[in-house]
Amino acid sequence: MENNKLDKKLSWCFKLKDGLKVVEPNENLSKLYLEQAKSSLLRAEKDLEDKDFLWATVTIYYAEYYSLYSFLQRIGIKCENHMCSILTVTLLLGAEKTKTINQHKDKRIDAQYYMKVDQENIIKESLSEAKVFISEFDELVSNLTENEINHYRQQISKYNKIKKDKKTKENKKR
Repeated sequence: MENNKLDKKLSWCFKLKDGLKVVEPNENLSKLYLEQAKSSLLRAEKDLEDKDFLWATVTIYYAEYYSLYSFLQRIGIKCENHMCSILTVTLLLGAEKTKTINQHKDKRIDAQYYMKVDQENIIKESLSEAKVFISEFDELVSNLTENEINHYRQQISKYNKIKKDKKTKENKKR
């Protein structure tokens, strides 16, 4: 994604009521989100076994989202907007790290809102990809150092500063 567009989107995320906020890192909450991710994966497997393809698709996405959000909680980023959360992780870790969740987000939206439910084999493949995704985030979160946490916080805080700088310039013009 082009840097200027990314800057604008992340700055917009800081402006949202329930958007991006830099808070204290929370290791306990991070662990709870990882547990929820793993629990949701089990639920998705059960949904798939029951041939409930709609809820299997939805639960796969949420399992991934909980693992991604565990990373954000661990580094002290709070956000209640999924697009902003995923965008933040894309900025911090690279587009390859969020490729799977972005694909599965689209499948969830299609399943929930347009009743486009993929075939069983495609959902099995998504479940397999979700297991890898969650495992990678579990490993990442479990091995984060304080230096890495501080680095990620500084990177994302720049976008909050962009918002503040623009407000300061606008106020000076008045």
